[in-house]
Amino acid sequence: MKTLRALLILGRVSNLPTIWSNCLCGWLIGVGYAGIGPVDWSMLYWLCAGASAIYLGGMYLNDACDVAFDRQFRKERPIPSGVISEGAVWKMGIGLLAAGVGVLSLQGGATALLALALFNCVLIYNFLHKKIAWSPLLIALCRFFLLLLAASFAFVTTNPDGSFFAHQNSGLATWTALVLCLYVTGLSCLAKVESEPGEVRYWPCILLCSPLLLALFLNPSGENRKDALLVSAILGLWIIRCLRSTFWEGKRDVGKTIGGLLAGISLVDLLAVHLVSTELAGLFLGCFLLSLAAQRWVPAT
Repeated sequence: MKTLRALLILGRVSNLPTIWSNCLCGWLIGVGYAGIGPVDWSMLYWLCAGASAIYLGGMYLNDACDVAFDRQFRKERPIPSGVISEGAVWKMGIGLLAAGVGVLSLQGGATALLALALFNCVLIYNFLHKKIAWSPLLIALCRFFLLLLAASFAFVTTNPDGSFFAHQNSGLATWTALVLCLYVTGLSCLAKVESEPGEVRYWPCILLCSPLLLALFLNPSGENRKDALLVSAILGLWIIRCLRSTFWEGKRDVGKTIGGLLAGISLVDLLAVHLVSTELAGLFLGCFLLSLAAQRWVPAT
């Protein structure tokens, strides 16, 4: 049981539901909300499996690369505490990354290139994030490439006769990926204070509001605007609730703020595709709630 819990902690599995919501969001954008042409939904499972493997592999390598820092400042982590060996973590991390890239490259073409970009971004972040000040941008780029990859994975599907059908795909995937990147950059900048104590700055909060601004810009009027405003209000209130633990309570708790904001990624995804059916909207909310519930047993950071 100790080893199993160590693996869950190493993989920060409480954040996995946000990876799945990223995949679902990009997938829905890629297939035009499943309203155009045939859709091979079984490929969504392969997408989630490959993305999960890359995420877990990246998290394992994160601890393997940070072992010197953890032995000095975070001795409770699985490797310094002796629950699992450093060599085993390296092997599992590399193996999962390789498996994830293999699965996500099934579609070939642009999808394979995006999978390679995601893989390289994960590696660069793990090896450099303790040495550079702009590491939050690197981890945010991982989410950027993941969402574009998910849209690309769904962009071309196979018809029963063996021909290929290209779904309509506007610039929504790129805009959504960019906004997600800004949101993750903001929460990652706040997260740096958790491991490197210092003054908490307010400017990352502006980046957290970027999804709300894009939703209002893309839905200037009509029925769509009402739905966008409703989801925006939910996300905005959740962001404020999370920030309270860092800025407006007597005892600062950055970890609680970051955990809540990480779970909020699923709400950012829902805001991007707020016109989906009630059942699909429920999946995003389910990912949000599952992430929060999992944080009670496995820390998000």
